[in-house]
Amino acid sequence: MTTTPDPSPTARPPIGVTAIGTVHNERPDPADTDHWGEVESTILVEARFGDRCLTGLDGFSHVEVVFSFDRLPERDDYRPLLRPRGRADLPEVGVFADRGPRRPNRIGCTVCAVVSAEGRELRVRGLDAVTGTPVLDIKPVMRQFLPDSVRQPAWVDRLMAEYF
Repeated sequence: MTTTPDPSPTARPPIGVTAIGTVHNERPDPADTDHWGEVESTILVEARFGDRCLTGLDGFSHVEVVFSFDRLPERDDYRPLLRPRGRADLPEVGVFADRGPRRPNRIGCTVCAVVSAEGRELRVRGLDAVTGTPVLDIKPVMRQFLPDSVRQPAWVDRLMAEYF
């Protein structure tokens, strides 16, 4: 198989993204990274989408929230392997085998439970984003987009034991 080199990042056109809303909850500290499972957040969608932008979303049990890790800088160099969360008991992995916040483009995504959707306010449970976080998109979770089964290394269970 022949591969062609990737064009340099400067040769690619820039990608612009604008927040569609903001997270509001009781978690202000991005260093407070565990126990998100029962955290309820309100996503206030911007007025430009109108007061009916969430209509129909309350019929779904879950949404996928795409957001920006705007409080943390990207890493200077993504080539070195790192241990998730800096834990010595976990293996070294590449940047794309970890879901940490200091990642390329600082994009996060989490599937969380819908509590309510009314007007421009979406209440969710289990969103691991601090208050003030910009939301880039909200998508309903549909069975047809989910895999039948998920395989993951055993170390992930240790990593995530206290997360949600």
